[in-house]
Amino acid sequence: MQIALLAAVGYLLGAVPFGLIAGYLFGRTDVRQHGSGNTGMTNVMRTVGVKAAVLVLVLDMGKCVAAVLIARALTDSPAADAAATISAMVGHTWSVYLKFKGGKGTATGWGGLLVLSPISGLVATALGVAVVAGTRWVSLGSIVAATVGSAVLVGLCVTGNAPGPYAWFGIVGAPIIVFRHKDNIRRLMKGEERKLGQKTPGAAVQAEPRSRGVRWPGSV
Repeated sequence: MQIALLAAVGYLLGAVPFGLIAGYLFGRTDVRQHGSGNTGMTNVMRTVGVKAAVLVLVLDMGKCVAAVLIARALTDSPAADAAATISAMVGHTWSVYLKFKGGKGTATGWGGLLVLSPISGLVATALGVAVVAGTRWVSLGSIVAATVGSAVLVGLCVTGNAPGPYAWFGIVGAPIIVFRHKDNIRRLMKGEERKLGQKTPGAAVQAEPRSRGVRWPGSV
């Protein structure tokens, strides 16, 4: 029961759409109407700008970290940590506040990996940054980092260097991220994937003027 409750808390935390909020506050626009249509950091960066994207990255990572810290404060069960982390990632990807749409899970999963296993998180970070720097494809860096980071985590669990239940985050998390990048994978194979720094066409033009006041963007 306690694990189920912590999983629910993790889901609700993960489901908070920081990308949507930042897009509206920084650019007066609904990021879901541009680019990939999701609320993740990369689409926010292309639609609104770097400052908003950095804030979204930190907040989306923080959702998963907060879920784990709450679980650790209430129980000493590694299974509860894993459940909270997976649920936060699922919440971010399929948010109840956005009719079960959301981001692609990369930032939230990154935060979860770092808090569960700093070694795995650092390996994923180093590899992901290297891939993005070398290719300027954020999607490819995300996929590679998630896959390798999760593999390292599972390996640590199997060898007894990390709690066994943490392996479930690696087993579940990486496939979610790869699945959510399926359109990116198709574009990569066709050579049509946008690179880092490329703006979403029309995003800035469709931003609302600030004089109209604050309104929450409609759901889709």
